[in-house]
Amino acid sequence: MFGMGWSEMVLIGIVALIVIGPKDLPNMFRAMGQFTGKARSMAREFSKAMEAAADESGVRDISKSIQAAANPQKFGLDKLREATNLTAPAYKPGGATEQLAADRAETKAKIDAAMAKSVADKQAREAIAAEQAADADMIAEDAPKPARAKAAPKPKAAAKPKAAAKPKTANSTAAAPPKAAKPRAPRKTTPKGDA
Repeated sequence: MFGMGWSEMVLIGIVALIVIGPKDLPNMFRAMGQFTGKARSMAREFSKAMEAAADESGVRDISKSIQAAANPQKFGLDKLREATNLTAPAYKPGGATEQLAADRAETKAKIDAAMAKSVADKQAREAIAAEQAADADMIAEDAPKPARAKAAPKPKAAAKPKAAAKPKTANSTAAAPPKAAKPRAPRKTTPKGDA
């Protein structure tokens, strides 16, 4: 009932016993039973009325014809199959299917042979190219190397004479007097009222 288990129903009963009290609890259960009975009877009457309306409008006849169309024996598809000879087996030994399979196998064998030949030719070309490259490397190693002419050393530029150092005096170690700062020109300002 309403997706509740026994533990939930016991809990509801205990809460009802505490809230309503043991004296009024049987009366409440009786009223609840009468209410559910009336609700069920109303639901039964409603469903019977809907079925009667469906019978009057012909919905049942339409649903029966749809079910008959969905059933191939009642629809007559078995007779149609017999008339078109679709019940006979589709595979016939020695027919076009076997000939097609044999043609495809023969074509596959030709393609595989051509691919194998192509791969073998490519490997042979790569092997010949590798041998030629190795021969060229060996010839290059055995050939005498031309002597390289040594370039004459560049003449060094004459050293520039350094300026003579100034003799240090006692005053040179003392801090130099600070330079006088230039006076700044005054800023031009306009009065606020003249603008």
